[in-house]
Amino acid sequence: MEKAFIFGVSVSGENFTDRIEETKRIRMNFENGLNTILISPRRIGKTSLVNKVCDSLAKKQENIHTVRMDIYDCRNEYDFYNKFAATILKSTSTKIEQVAETAREFLGRIVPKISISPDPSTEYSISLGIRPKDISPEEILSLPEKIAEKKNMHIVICIDEFQQIGDFPDSVSVQKRLRGVWQHQHHTSYCLYGSKKHMMEKLFQNKRMPFYMFGDTMYLKNIQTEDWIPFICNRFGTKGKKISESLAAEICRTVENHSSYVQQLAWNVMIETEREATAQNLKDAVQKLVAQCSPLFIQQTESLSSYQMNFLKAICSGIHSGFSRQSIMENYNLGSKSNISRLTKSLIDKELIDKTKDGIFLTDPVFRLWIQSEYPL
Repeated sequence: MEKAFIFGVSVSGENFTDRIEETKRIRMNFENGLNTILISPRRIGKTSLVNKVCDSLAKKQENIHTVRMDIYDCRNEYDFYNKFAATILKSTSTKIEQVAETAREFLGRIVPKISISPDPSTEYSISLGIRPKDISPEEILSLPEKIAEKKNMHIVICIDEFQQIGDFPDSVSVQKRLRGVWQHQHHTSYCLYGSKKHMMEKLFQNKRMPFYMFGDTMYLKNIQTEDWIPFICNRFGTKGKKISESLAAEICRTVENHSSYVQQLAWNVMIETEREATAQNLKDAVQKLVAQCSPLFIQQTESLSSYQMNFLKAICSGIHSGFSRQSIMENYNLGSKSNISRLTKSLIDKELIDKTKDGIFLTDPVFRLWIQSEYPL
């Protein structure tokens, strides 16, 4: 079934929009063995972009093999090593038997446990159960390089939610181990990306951190309105409906061109539309979008202090700088001047705001709409 709009998951095919320059750059990095770091706010399309590049390389059938893994569920160093080794063994083996053979050859006495589902359409799973006494981290981290050398190929390891590394116990030591091995590999390169922009910047942009200057760092920006308009109009057309270019542009403006929200709001408008979308359809769709996201926003704000909420309200009212001015502090009850820096840091750490050269802004455009509806200024 062809879907008109997709949100909440990675997209591909006809639902993937633009990113021509970014796709070209990442693909060249992969083909030339350069490490790539992707940084952007959540749900902008990093995973979809990486998947597109990986799929295009697979179709070309060059001597480049991509491995994709998500480490969101890894809570410590050995969770990561188990996921890392198991994913590489599975991704570089064409047969189940090869998994055990490769493990014996490169991981010594580690014997993988392979589980096969009775459902023939379900892939098998691998469990290694690696513990600190079993094998050194360096041997595990060298696994893709050894496989690549033996098979005369280049392997690109794509790791999603890489910011989880920053939450591991003794995180800096773990990072030092990873970089210490990875930076000397010639047949393996890495694409590292994640959903928490602030944490990713801390890992890769701080000169004191091990992964500083590890690779080509790319900041993904929002897709421009002129690229969204024909996409939205075309998707409406596939379902026998119409939308004007001006209304499609208004969808983009409402959610500040945020990729996932553009698709979600466009879908909401399509649901409201009988034949041709109207301004009222958009208004109703925005209300439904805010309602759909409301439970998340309630959860995000229920533990915030009154000062933190007041700070967010000030941003929503159009104030993006000069928070320490007496008039602003009094109007929005922000406390003392020394409190401003604490508020800024705490809300950045919570990924609710972002500080740029143009000022301080909310990271989520629909969160802004929700605050404006729940707390009228």
